[in-house]
Formats: sequence, structure tokens, C-alpha cells
Amino acid sequence: MEFNDVVRSTPTCRYYKPDPVPVEVLSQVLDAARWAPSGGNRQPLRFIVVRDQAKKQQLQDLYLPIWDQYIAGIRQGSVRVGARPGIVDHADHFARHMAEIPVLLLVCARLADVHPTDHQLGRLSIVGGASVYPAVQNVLLAARDAGLGSALTTLHCAVEPALKPMFSIPEDISVAAMVSLGWPAQAFPARLTRRPLDEMVFGDTYGVALPGL
Repeated sequence: MEFNDVVRSTPTCRYYKPDPVPVEVLSQVLDAARWAPSGGNRQPLRFIVVRDQAKKQQLQDLYLPIWDQYIAGIRQGSVRVGARPGIVDHADHFARHMAEIPVLLLVCARLADVHPTDHQLGRLSIVGGASVYPAVQNVLLAARDAGLGSALTTLHCAVEPALKPMFSIPEDISVAAMVSLGWPAQAFPARLTRRPLDEMVFGDTYGVALPGL
């Protein structure tokens, strides 16, 4: 696929066929993660490919209580997501059928290799993710190029203490995300719906239009 076609048609996939994903395809997709940038080229990421049915069920069982609390807040109006109701319904299906997805990929990171330069600003730190999530995005794009659907979620990070013994994750390694991988049950979109560029890009000053855009 052409690069622009890949980036414009890589959706969050919530519905999957039960067909297994061959190891050679997984290898191709995961190899893309190696080439992502990281601070000092420290390459902090490690991946656990979860295909065992019992372990996938455990991941679903850990996910659902957090998801149920979240979706209850949406329905009660105490949590505002700004998404169409249909999107929430799709996400709910994903949560309740997670163990049926062929591959659940645990994304792990060695925090000693991550340097968040914004941790003293008195707000949520976001910089540490710069050495983590570019590699995850490479996986999502490589999956699309291979014809696989994917979804990125971070809810499992909240139950890291339960995950570590389950997967023998060392103490100095943290859980950064989970990515689902499988053959999509529905066709890929021709193009995603996104904000227009002029709402995201400014010239010299925030909120000022970039001339000629």
C-alpha cells in the first residue's frame, strides 16, 4: 500500500474474525516497532504476544470492571467522551469479546530508559510516551499494511500489579498499552473522518492561521 493510503485508512478495529494470525505476519508487523525513534536510542519497549486462550480471558476479565465503570459514567452523564453512541457500542462489544481476538499484544517499557522532561511542571506528564508510542503507531500502521485490524487501549495499565505476576513481567518493566491484532470482520474504511488541517495547524502563534494552508 502507498503510505498515505495506510495512514488515512488505519481505524480502531473492534470486530475480528476468529482466524489465527500466522507467525510470519506477526513478525513482519512487530519488526516495524524496532525502527521507531526513542530518546537516546535506548529502545525501552518489549512486547508480549498473547495467544493463549486462558491468558486472553484473564486480560478480558481484568479489563471489564474498569470498562464497566467507565461506560456507566458515560450513560449516567458523569463522563463525557464526545463520541457518537455507535462508537461507544462498538467499544463495548470489543470489551466483551476481547478474549476471542486472535492476538492481544502487551506493550511493556523499561522506565529507566524513558526520560520525561516535563515531570516537574505540576501537570500530567506526557513526554515519557515519546519513547513508547511511536513504536506502537508503527505496529498499527504495519498491521494495516498487512491487512490486519488493530486497536490500542491503555485501560490495562491501571491493573499493572495484577498483570505482572500473570505474565512474569519484571519489576523494572511497566505496562504501557495493549494492542489487539486480527483479521477484521468488516471492510476497512476508504478514509477516516478527521478534523480539517486548518483546525490543527497554526502559524507562529497558537490559534493564528498558517497563511496558504
